[in-house]
Amino acid sequence: MISAESADLPDGGGLKTPDRLRRRASRLLSQLGVPSDRLITEGLARVDARKWHYAVLASLQDYGPGSQAELSTRSGIYRSDMVGVLNELAERDLVERAPDPDDRRRNIITISARGRRHLRLLDQVLDDLQDDLLAPLSPTERDQFVRLLTRLLDHHTRDA
Repeated sequence: MISAESADLPDGGGLKTPDRLRRRASRLLSQLGVPSDRLITEGLARVDARKWHYAVLASLQDYGPGSQAELSTRSGIYRSDMVGVLNELAERDLVERAPDPDDRRRNIITISARGRRHLRLLDQVLDDLQDDLLAPLSPTERDQFVRLLTRLLDHHTRDA
């Protein structure tokens, strides 16, 4: 649970957090990350999914089959964690593994028909969760907010 101070909630008629902290974008982004992550994690858990499942399925749907290393790069999931995520998805028949014809030591991962159906469900769930997260913003403000966040992220990860 977030404390009143960290959530900037009124306490005794006034804010506990100094205005100079409330004006810092870095702090605001950090503070928003906690409830955002909780909302997404809990929402996906209701349909027996995790955000990494979505990232892998979306990557496979949008960019096609790939190796574990390629999926790691595309999705931002550490290579050491990718095997576990793929095992979970394979156990649910959401992805298929096949030996790479060019390198038998490596597998090529493909989204299955069931995986595509599951991804559509996850898209709907995440759309609803995004609506909850961004409820105070108008549709125009939401689009602008996402564009600005994307620009910031692209700038700070360009050389990464």
